[in-house]
Parts: sequence; structure tokens; C-alpha cells
Amino acid sequence: MKKTSTRLADGRELVYYDLRDDTVRDAVDRRPLEPTVTASEIRRDPLLGDAVAIASHRQGRTYHPPADECPLCPSWDGRLSEIPDSAYDVVVFENRFPSLAGDSGRCEVVCFTSDHDASFASLSDEQARLVLEAWTDRTAELSHLPSVKQVFCFENRGAEIGVTLGHPHGQIYAYPFITPRTALMLRSLADHKAETGGENLFDAVLTRELAGDRVVLESEHWAAFVPFAAHWPYEVHLYPKRRVPDLLALDEAARTEFPQVYLELLRRFDRIFGRPEGEVGDEAEAPTPYIAAWHQAPFGDLPGHDGVTRDDFALHLELFTIRRTSGKLKFLAGSESGMNVFINDVPPERAAERLREVASS
Repeated sequence: MKKTSTRLADGRELVYYDLRDDTVRDAVDRRPLEPTVTASEIRRDPLLGDAVAIASHRQGRTYHPPADECPLCPSWDGRLSEIPDSAYDVVVFENRFPSLAGDSGRCEVVCFTSDHDASFASLSDEQARLVLEAWTDRTAELSHLPSVKQVFCFENRGAEIGVTLGHPHGQIYAYPFITPRTALMLRSLADHKAETGGENLFDAVLTRELAGDRVVLESEHWAAFVPFAAHWPYEVHLYPKRRVPDLLALDEAARTEFPQVYLELLRRFDRIFGRPEGEVGDEAEAPTPYIAAWHQAPFGDLPGHDGVTRDDFALHLELFTIRRTSGKLKFLAGSESGMNVFINDVPPERAAERLREVASS
């Protein structure tokens, strides 16, 4: 992998990640951009204790542009985009409309490929490995920023999820605090460790799932399963079998095997709703909308979680879709949105069975 860092016309950082070591990246951003002005503010909810990012400048962000005006495609034939060069492998750059900025953290965009019509699932193993290396490098770089406490790499895919740019891409949020979801995991870790005399909860969960009937696929270094209490209709958790706190700690064997495992998972997701179960006919409703979210340990101390260190945390990816069956979405209505109590219409055991059924030949 070759890494080349440059600046866009408004001062934002852009980083090329290339497969070839001899690739030269010297294209200049020729757009007449003014410096980016953001108004991001973190406010605490006094009742719930969580944080809300107030970012009014995001109202003006790019919204469903036509394909020939996509800001994530390379610059070519006189059309200038966020990427100055005419082609790229993987690119990461500071978001022009960030939810977090300055002392409130940082937001970056990750473009998986220059092919507008591709998807992560259509990448080669080599390309997927390069994305993994970009995620890892950005986690390392962002962890050094004074305001950053936790780094979150994720992909939103599909209009149903709320994606406003169709180009295959993801994002990275660098938070100045431990996120509420991670705090809950750390609390459960601490409670379980105290109750069992030192057992790691993540290890216990993985051991239990591998012995059950919700395993979707398993390789030498990775395991994917539908969790016992899945919140979403089709939800898969992907764990390295050797517990590590973050992407930086993955060994070479796990990195090498990751593309095959992850790409197979994504391709199975695209097959779930290819046609309604029990019916025949043309393929329908592909591709599947999803969110893919990496959970990494926060950096630094973990106040309020006695007896737990970041090494107790287990890096894992959670992949889920809001589609519950052909033509129907899972909406977060009264119970979910009002009281944070999820109701899942698809039994996790059936979801795992379905994801095994659509395995590629």
C-alpha cells in the first residue's frame, strides 16, 4: 500500500491509498473553494446523559446529485470533484459537511473505489484488503488527535438507509467522547467480569454462539453469527477469533482472510431478498440496504468502568439491514424510538438459516 496525503482547495486533508507503490499523486484541486465553515456543537442531555451533535451547516450538503455530477467520482473531462485525480483506488478526505469538527471531533469520507456503479460487495479481495488498511491507518492517525476518544468506521448503503450519494463509500467519525452504545458494552463487560471472577464477556458470547445454531459462516480466523437477541430482522456480527481491541491489533493472518469472509457476507445480504421466499420469477429488490459498523475500543482511560481496560474490549463488525421481508421495511416506531425497546419480527435462528441458504456456490 502507498499512502499520499494532500490538501483540497479549501484546506481539507485528502489521502490516497494505492495498490501500486509507484503511483504518483500530484493532481491539484482547481476548484475555487472558500475555507470550510462549520458550526458543530456537542450538547449533553441532562436526563439521559448522552450527547447530541448540533450541526446546522449540514442542511446545505449535497443531496442526490445525478451520476454525472457525483462529488465522489474522480475529476475528469473538465468536471471537478472532491477527488482531484482522474482515477483512484481508495481515497479518504475530510467531510465538507461534518457532523463533528474541531474540538468536537472529526468526520471523514472513505471512497471504496472510483467506479460509481460498483459496491463494496463487488470489490476484489485485493481492493477490500486496501479498504481495511485505510480504515486501520485512519484509526491510528485519528487516535492521535487531542480531542478524539473513539474512532468509528462505518458504511451506510441504500436510499432506504438515508444515503444521499450513490457512489460506494463509507464514513469515519472520530468522537470526543465514548459513545453511549460502547459505554453500555463496557458496563456489561465490567459487570460480567465481577460476577464471574474475571471471565471476559465477549469471549463468552463468541464461545456460546459458535456452539449454537446461529452461525452464518466460520473460517480459521473469523466467525460470523446472528446474535441471540438480534435487534434487526437480518443482523450479523463478525468477530476475529483472537480478541483484539481495534483494527490496529489485527494480525496478518486475520487481515489476509478478512476480504473473503466479509465479501461473502455482503454478497449473501444481497441475495436475501433476491426473490420472496417460496416464489419464482425475476430478481427483485436487490441490492439490500444495510449499515456496516466497526466497534473499536475507546482510546485512553475508561472512567466509570472499574476493572475493565481497553484490551478487554473485542473488535467486531455489526452488519444489519432495515428490510424485514420483500417490499417491507423495519421502522423504528413507538417502542423502539420512544423507549429503545426493539421488536424483531424475524427470529434470529431463522435469519441465520436464511443467510446460510443463500451461500454462494
